[in-house]
Amino acid sequence: MRYSRYLLTTLKETPADAEIASHQLMLRAGMIRKVAAGIYNYLPFGLRAIRKVEQIVREEMERAGALEILMPMVVPAELWQESGRWEQYGRELLRLQDRKDTGFCLGPTHEEVVTDVVRNTVRSYRQLPLNLYQIQTKFRDEIRPRFGLMRGREFIMKDAYSFDLDEAEADMAYEKMFQAYRRIFERCGLKFRAVEADTGNIGGSSSHEFMVLAESGEDAIVSCDLCAYAANVEKAELLPASMAASKPAEALRRVATPGQRSVEEITSFLGITPQQLVKTLILQTDEGESVAVLLRGDRELNAIKLCRLLGCSEVSLADEEVVQRETGAPSGFAGPVGLRLRLLADHEVAAMADFVAGANAEDTHYLGVNLQRDVVLENFADLRLAGAGDPCPRCEGRLESWRGIEVGHVFKLGTKYSEALGATVLDDQGRERVLFMGCYGIGIGRTVASAIEQNHDKNGIVFPLPIAPFQVLITVVNPKEQDVMQAAEVLYGELQALEVEVLLDDRDERPGSKFKDADLLGIPLRLTVGSRGLKEQAVELQRRSNGERSLLPLAEAASQLAGIVRQALS
Repeated sequence: MRYSRYLLTTLKETPADAEIASHQLMLRAGMIRKVAAGIYNYLPFGLRAIRKVEQIVREEMERAGALEILMPMVVPAELWQESGRWEQYGRELLRLQDRKDTGFCLGPTHEEVVTDVVRNTVRSYRQLPLNLYQIQTKFRDEIRPRFGLMRGREFIMKDAYSFDLDEAEADMAYEKMFQAYRRIFERCGLKFRAVEADTGNIGGSSSHEFMVLAESGEDAIVSCDLCAYAANVEKAELLPASMAASKPAEALRRVATPGQRSVEEITSFLGITPQQLVKTLILQTDEGESVAVLLRGDRELNAIKLCRLLGCSEVSLADEEVVQRETGAPSGFAGPVGLRLRLLADHEVAAMADFVAGANAEDTHYLGVNLQRDVVLENFADLRLAGAGDPCPRCEGRLESWRGIEVGHVFKLGTKYSEALGATVLDDQGRERVLFMGCYGIGIGRTVASAIEQNHDKNGIVFPLPIAPFQVLITVVNPKEQDVMQAAEVLYGELQALEVEVLLDDRDERPGSKFKDADLLGIPLRLTVGSRGLKEQAVELQRRSNGERSLLPLAEAASQLAGIVRQALS
């Protein structure tokens, strides 16, 4: 491809609304352009990277035995009503009506549609196992779309769905797709972790997220420093405290803490550490129930674990009126002593003694609180977010913390959708059996954006070669010089003949401007053709990943580059 004939316009300035590196660089490198909030045009340079990821996905899906189909983006409401998700999914589901006032939605995911396909086409156990996938546009009406392709409303997704006769075969299908996902992200050249995760709106019995490691990641994850255990912090298991609480050594006593509400204020005022404080959170469920939770002062509540324990969908901090009613004091002074409210405590609190807590009175705290002596507690549970240094739940190791960007998610769905929509087959005994399902998603555009988040520097993108829009960039210094342009044309033709994807920068621009664009675009290998090198019948090769430069003989440059590319892709 010749740069002079290519639709590739770079930007010198970073757009004001672009907050993270991938969004900034994809706009500056002419990969995408905004149409509306969370909706983008994919321009030629960006679309090439998208197609590279899609090709890797297709190859690995085929290797795993999945069959490609294509389902509609516009989905009848009646299918979602059958599954129960029409009412449950929330405002992210964009609902619409046609001219006959028939309800539809823009598909954010396609469990209902694919289950409808299978219930109408699969009759016998002999047609199993079955795995169907598509690469299709999805739409989720995010309340706050941001970060470019990282959290858009319209996006390209690969979603696959497996159908099996029983749970054991479904587990085998899940493992096969799990390994396929590992290969996909390895082939994309990404550093990632596969972590245990919550099933969320999709449902099912268990799931794993595939996280690209990047400092800008929205998700916090932990992994063991000794074994393979890894999990999203919301899912990570924390073991009960291994030591029993010390016997009370202090008497319970009240102390004035005027205006001291936050953990930081209280610990500073009393001269203690957050580890010596227990905070009492007053919460309300989506069903209106009030509950109190005890956590060590330096810990954060895991709302997902609490919801699972309470059997509710959502919990939130109680408002000031509820706190005053339940504790008799303003926010910041709640405590467990004498609290007449359902009271739960994190396992870690069980090992604490003589701690500080609120006294349920304004400007007052208790010192020397001990649970067994002073508090009526319903139960201990795993209720906090995991963090670095916590013990691994699988071995003797310790957890390390990372930031991650979710690019893939695999779920064991069980019979949630097949039972609701009546997807059954006859087994070898002629009995009707409800199918066991799994679903497996990859954000295609998000994978490209995540690669950029993980691979960039102050000058621009540093594409991993497997998903780079082009593998080689030929930068022609002064294309008006006939011998320079002729040498570049020969190289360009030789590389194309060797099936190397090459962009020829034949623009009549200053060399400095071309070099800046080259760094911004992040094409892995750059050949510079100029009169100085041609005097020695050589061209300069520069690797974008590390800036390493070397001279290649002009006559051998194309074959050597083709070898480098083949080796990187093998």
